[in-house]
Amino acid sequence: MSAKYKVWFNGEIREFDDCKVHVQSHALHYGSSVFEGVRCYKTPEGPAFFRLDEHLKRLFFSASIYRIPIRYSYDELYQACIQIVRENGLEDAYVRPLVARGDCGLGLIPADDDAVDVSILVDSWGAYLGEEGIKNGIRACITSWQRVAPNTIPTAAKAGGNYLSSLLIGFEARDRGFEEGIALGNDGLLSEGAGENLFIVQGSRILTPPTSSSILGGITRDTVFSLVADMGMEITEQTLSREQLYAADEAFFTGTAVEVTPVRQVDHITIGNGGCGPTTKRIQDAFFGLFNGNTPDRHNWLGYL
Repeated sequence: MSAKYKVWFNGEIREFDDCKVHVQSHALHYGSSVFEGVRCYKTPEGPAFFRLDEHLKRLFFSASIYRIPIRYSYDELYQACIQIVRENGLEDAYVRPLVARGDCGLGLIPADDDAVDVSILVDSWGAYLGEEGIKNGIRACITSWQRVAPNTIPTAAKAGGNYLSSLLIGFEARDRGFEEGIALGNDGLLSEGAGENLFIVQGSRILTPPTSSSILGGITRDTVFSLVADMGMEITEQTLSREQLYAADEAFFTGTAVEVTPVRQVDHITIGNGGCGPTTKRIQDAFFGLFNGNTPDRHNWLGYL
């Protein structure tokens, strides 16, 4: 956290330093947490959450897969997200709802289903991979770490333990001097970035790996599908090889943190014009236009505080 903002913790607003979990927390030992990352944007009409509804629904879905009971309703958490942003006086905010198993014994199978901590943290993140990256693109590499094979852990769930893979991918990329890493699936085909979905542009075609390629079906990814359709174009989901990425005219990442970030180089191979390509820029402008008023909110994605 870049600042000690107040936290919504187990039903009440607390000071940052007063939010404690037990050292015997099941999530600490076994990774049994689920979470979301949501952005609240400053808009001409006031602060607005972007697709908070979909993020909270996925939070409950992820918790259901791992059988983590959430004792608060959807409506309670929706209002809590609004409350904590207002409480901290933020207009632009990154919001992190987190559900984690607490002190329920040292056994792998939880002994107490009531020991679950629910928190909502906020931060004032800007561009996750930097403003320069948003404008001119970032450098990425294919890492040696692969995404998990199907039927090992559910990639559709946004669970804390899943991100151990992302940690290794990110560490390796930065050790090698790149801003971000890209993983292959167990089939040797493109999957996703450490925490981002991946798209490529080949001529007039926009391509992205399917959800069967061990990716998280991102909400920003889904947003791009709709924005592209609104422009009269379409995106094709298909398996992609790493050499198709090398030969692409453009490539870009999507995600709540990275928003829409161009990829200008992969494994020291320049992608397209070596910057933000024209199709990526058009998509970028449509995405950020949702928050500056240039893109109509046809899909009712904005939830004003």
